[in-house]
Amino acid sequence: METILQAKDLCKSFSNGGVQQHVLRNLNLEINKGDFVVIMGSSGSGKSTMLYSLSGIDRPTLGKVLFEGEDISKYNNDKLAVFRRNHCGFVFQQNFLNDTMDVLDNIMVSGLLVSKNRKQIAARAKELLKQVGLNEEAFHKFPTQLSGGEAQRVAIVRGMINTPQILFADEPTGALNSQNTEHVLDVMTKFHEEGQTIVMVTHDMRSARRGNRILYLKDGVITGELNLGKYISGDRKRHDDLRSFLQEMGW
Repeated sequence: METILQAKDLCKSFSNGGVQQHVLRNLNLEINKGDFVVIMGSSGSGKSTMLYSLSGIDRPTLGKVLFEGEDISKYNNDKLAVFRRNHCGFVFQQNFLNDTMDVLDNIMVSGLLVSKNRKQIAARAKELLKQVGLNEEAFHKFPTQLSGGEAQRVAIVRGMINTPQILFADEPTGALNSQNTEHVLDVMTKFHEEGQTIVMVTHDMRSARRGNRILYLKDGVITGELNLGKYISGDRKRHDDLRSFLQEMGW
């Protein structure tokens, strides 16, 4: 497998009232192209900090983050912004759609940051929207006219519009009901099966089952990893293996 992202001795600390709080501790990790890596752990374990450090949203205090062998932790803020725009897609718990723009414009704004070919970007946006189950009637709706699941699918399309090499997702189903959660997970699984590399933080077992690698984080340290292989709907053994692993990790 070809490695796309590496963390080497990654540390992240914050100063809290003059006291250093160590959130990530000498973290080492390799992510391969085509992986669907799920990061789990209890609240405060450093999951989101890990995601933000790996993606260039935040800077590590010590250590390196290598993207295709290049140390992005040395980049200045402007170069990091260009890196994120050209190589990464992002989906968060909140969809952060602009309520004053329709669905298509919300997506195209991100696409036009990389390509000025408006026609091409519009065509890709429409194709992706159809792939996630939204028809042409939805293209010109405003976010307030969408269900939570529809809005999150639009957010995923926005994250995919620039053909990212890695899609980073932070609790993408955390604000959704059961039905909408399944719709969003089906979309992410579909993109993964087409070769998309995904790194996702979640506290939800149902979401975690979609990954092929589960990392468990405790006090800023990866304390365990489970390899689940290819996702198959209804695979009871997958569910039982994940539950056993999480119980072993003290989840």
